[in-house]
Amino acid sequence: MQTYYFRKMNVEDIEAVQEIDGLSFANPWPTHSYEFEILKNDNSRAWVFEEKGDSEKRIIAMAVVWHIIDEAHIGTIAVHPNFRKESVGKLFLACILYEAAFENIEKCFLEVRESNLAAKKMYNGFGFIVDGVRKRYYSDNHEDALMMCLEKLDKEEIISTLKSLQNNSNCPREVNFEHHRNFK
Repeated sequence: MQTYYFRKMNVEDIEAVQEIDGLSFANPWPTHSYEFEILKNDNSRAWVFEEKGDSEKRIIAMAVVWHIIDEAHIGTIAVHPNFRKESVGKLFLACILYEAAFENIEKCFLEVRESNLAAKKMYNGFGFIVDGVRKRYYSDNHEDALMMCLEKLDKEEIISTLKSLQNNSNCPREVNFEHHRNFK
């Protein structure tokens, strides 16, 4: 069985993170932006999902989330294309929300391309709602961004979601956290 490790991003991860970023977005973040988030921004929570098999490991998802008082803003989140449609994104987002809830975050915000139906469906499944539009937000094609908000982070609901996703036959993976917050 493959195991996913949810952990903090470190500088050594940037090359793999940028590969996912470049495969996922028209305007990927530059190296110095990730370095800043990892090393200098106290409000930043930079995360990766690492898959560990019998003999190898690789980063399959990444995110940068800003925590400001009791709110979180997901600045970027992406799953490697080879792992999409396997519930990896749902599992990764659930881990991010789980961590945020333990830091007393009450609300979570993000922007998503209006045309990104799969992401919108996933976010809706977690209870995110559209609460605004940023017109012509994306510089590559001037597409609108939908501003989405999850009004209340509920630790118990997130734990239930994590357990459900791990027991789902479409996602037969174990998730481990790098610290004491394992939910089992």
